[in-house]
Amino acid sequence: MAEAERIIGTPEIPDAEGTDEGGSTAADAAVNSGRGKRKILVLLSVAVVAYLLDLVTKMIVVAKLEHQPPIDIVGDWLQFRAIRNAGAAFGIGEAFTVIFTVIASGVIVVIVRLARKLYSLPWAIALGLLLGGALGNLTDRLFRAPGAFEGAVVDFIAPKHFAVFNLADSAIVCGGILIVILSFKGLDPDGTVHKD
Repeated sequence: MAEAERIIGTPEIPDAEGTDEGGSTAADAAVNSGRGKRKILVLLSVAVVAYLLDLVTKMIVVAKLEHQPPIDIVGDWLQFRAIRNAGAAFGIGEAFTVIFTVIASGVIVVIVRLARKLYSLPWAIALGLLLGGALGNLTDRLFRAPGAFEGAVVDFIAPKHFAVFNLADSAIVCGGILIVILSFKGLDPDGTVHKD
C-alpha cells in the first residue's frame, strides 16, 4: 500500500487555513481582493475629481470668458483666454477630430481593462488622472459644436510662448509623467517590482 502511494502520489490537501500548493490562503486572496478594490476606488475618485474640475472650469469659461478679452493672471506671462481647439494638443491635426475621439475612447477602454489587475496606489492615481482627463476632452468632442465626434475642446490656460490648454490636458500630462516615472522605477500596475 505504501508503495502504491509512493508511485501514484498522494493528493495535495489544503491545511486547516485553506493553504494551497503555492502557500497562499483564502485569507490572502481576500486581502488582495480588498486591496484591489481600494485601488480601483482611488482610481475612480481621482478620475471623477479631475473630470468635474475640468467640466466646471470649461462651463465657467464658456459662460464668462468666451468672446471677451483675455484676463491677465500673472502679467502677460499667464492669461485666461477662451479658444476652441478642434485638433489634438497644441492645435495639431484639426482635420482629424474624429480620429482623436476614437483614440480617447480607446484609452478609456485600456484603463478600464488595466483596473482589474490594479494593486498599486501610484498607478491608481496615474490612471485616474489619465481617465479623468480623457473623459473631460472626450465630453467636449462628443457634445460641443460643430457636432458629435467633431466637437472642439475648450482651452483657456494660456502661458506666454506656449500652447493654450485646459485642466483635462494637465491631468493627462501629469498622469503620463507619473506612468513614465513608475515604469523607470520598475513598478507594475499589479504592485510587483521588476528589475531590467
